[in-house]
Amino acid sequence: MVGDPDAVGDAPGPDASATPAPLPDADRDAAALVDALREARERRADAEAAVAEHGAATLETVRDAVGRADRLLERYVDSATGTGDFQAYVEFQGEFAGIVEDLDEDTPGYGAFERANEAVDGRRLSESDFERAREALAPARDLADRLAEREDAAAAVHEAERAVERRLDALDERAADLERLVELGEADLTAPVEEIREPIAAYDDAVRDAFADFRREAPARELLGFVADAAATPFVDYAAPPPELVAFLADAPAGDEPVPDLLAYADYSASKLDHYVDDPGTFTARVRPHRTYLERLSADPLTVGWPPPSAETLRFQREELVSLVATFAPESVVARARALREAADHPEYERLRRAAEAEAELSDEEVERVASGAAAAELAAARARRAALAAALDDE
Repeated sequence: MVGDPDAVGDAPGPDASATPAPLPDADRDAAALVDALREARERRADAEAAVAEHGAATLETVRDAVGRADRLLERYVDSATGTGDFQAYVEFQGEFAGIVEDLDEDTPGYGAFERANEAVDGRRLSESDFERAREALAPARDLADRLAEREDAAAAVHEAERAVERRLDALDERAADLERLVELGEADLTAPVEEIREPIAAYDDAVRDAFADFRREAPARELLGFVADAAATPFVDYAAPPPELVAFLADAPAGDEPVPDLLAYADYSASKLDHYVDDPGTFTARVRPHRTYLERLSADPLTVGWPPPSAETLRFQREELVSLVATFAPESVVARARALREAADHPEYERLRRAAEAEAELSDEEVERVASGAAAAELAAARARRAALAAALDDE
């Protein structure tokens, strides 16, 4: 089955008899993502303009002064009020006045610092004086907050852009699934696929049987040597044997044993294993860690499979298979490998292959969706949504 039929597209297809599942929010809110991105960029522009009004360096000075003032108010609110520590009271007033003295009179918010200083410039201070100083600093704090707002606005734009990019990736995947669905749905499902299925299935069955015999009977070092050679070819997808396992079996007597026996030995206790191999400790250290690899060795990489690959791929694959299979299989199997060329050269091969893919991958419901035009409508909707998101992302 190709993809999720309702992952994208909020417009109903021509097949009104089918009730689509609710669309996931991830695909339904593309318009909301565009709005969020636009709003985030507007917020960033406003924040940058607010900072530019006075300049970032000037606002940094204000922010630093506000921070110093807030720290003093917090530090001395207990010790410099009421009948507290007179020394603390003197220190506080001197340091607070110093903040104002360090500022130029044309610094934005300068008046706020003056009013705050006036609030705490008395013979005796109370907590309410400190609170009035904090309130007096509000205009300067608002100026300083413009820098934080610019940073937050930039972060909001970054997150909005990332959300759009993630949605674009999802829509790309969805569009690819829908394109595949439409392409397969247009295949000729009445095509006589057995004309290429029969020679491929005959070869695959024969090579599986031959490899099963090879795996069951051949010395492990010989089998792994074959797999190593096959792994070096581009069209036969074996994983190369672990080098330490190959090196051990190359010289150890255990290399004369077939793989099924080695796997059985790997489960033996040390005392029992001593009756079957010369060096149980080395055998266990070299073979047991690779038991899964040995268990999974099969003929699958030597098969063509169904649906088959493209004709060109099958031609290249066939050349490698003939050479490899001839090293362990009877001539009858090699002959079936050679016959794959005739299948690849079938004049209708690609049409038959496409029909085989459609038969294997599509459900009856998907075939109907293509036939009714619903799949094409979903594809158009996904492309339109993607275009809108891409345009919004590029529109700085």
